[in-house]
Amino acid sequence: MDGEKGKLLPFYIVIDVSFSMTLNDKLDTANRIMPTVTDAVAQAPILSDKVRFAVVDFSDDAQVRMPLCDILEEGVQLPALSPRGGTSYVAAFRMLRNQIAQDVKQLKADGFAVHRPVVFFISDGEPTDHRADWEAAFKDLTTYDKGTLTGFSMYPNVVPCGVDDADPTVLQTLIHPAGGPKPMRMYMQDKTKIDAGQAIAAMAEVLISSVLASGESMAQGNSGIILPPDEDLPPGLASYTADDDFV
Repeated sequence: MDGEKGKLLPFYIVIDVSFSMTLNDKLDTANRIMPTVTDAVAQAPILSDKVRFAVVDFSDDAQVRMPLCDILEEGVQLPALSPRGGTSYVAAFRMLRNQIAQDVKQLKADGFAVHRPVVFFISDGEPTDHRADWEAAFKDLTTYDKGTLTGFSMYPNVVPCGVDDADPTVLQTLIHPAGGPKPMRMYMQDKTKIDAGQAIAAMAEVLISSVLASGESMAQGNSGIILPPDEDLPPGLASYTADDDFV
C-alpha cells in the first residue's frame, strides 16, 4: 500500500508571534504569507498532489494554527496570527517534534510516502529560554542515529529566517543539515536595504520559490527540498551557510 498515493513533501511555517512582532508591520506581513502561498499553489495545482502545509506560531507557548493540509482543499481555514508573550524556542521545537511525528504517521497510514519535512522558522528576536534548554530541544528535533535507531527519524530540514533583533549567530546554529550533499541555508534581513516587514514578505517569496522548485522536481521523480540560488533572492535578503562568519 505504501506509495500508492505518491510521495508528499510537508512544509511547516513556524512564526514568532511575540509582542515585538507587532512593530514595523511584521505580524501583518506574516499574516499574508499563507494567502500568498495559496495563490501561488493555485496557479500550479499539480503541486497540491506533492506538498502539504502547516502553520505553527510560538511565543511563551507554541500552537498549531493550521494543521497539515492540502492548502487548496475546500474548507481549509487560513490562520489569523495575533501577538502574545515572549520568544520560547523550546516551545516551538517541542511542538514541532510532536506534530511532525503525528503528521508523518497519519500520512503513511493514509497510503502516502513522505519526503523529509521542511521547517521555515521566522523570528525577530533572541530566545527567552536558557541556551542549554533550547539547544537540547533542537537536538531532540533534529538528531537521529541510524546505527542505533535512536532519536527522531523524521527530523526536518530547517531553514531559519531572521529579522530585526534576531541574532544571526543564534539562528545560524539552527541551520539543519549544516553540511552534507544538500545543506540548508539561513536568510537574514539586510537592514540597510529593507525594513522588517519587507524582509518577511521577501522570505515568503523564498518559501514560494522553494515550494515551486521542489514540487516540479518531485514531479520529475526527484526528491527533497530545493532552495533558490542566491542570485535569485529578493533584494534585501542575505543568505548564509552554517560556516559563514559574522563580525
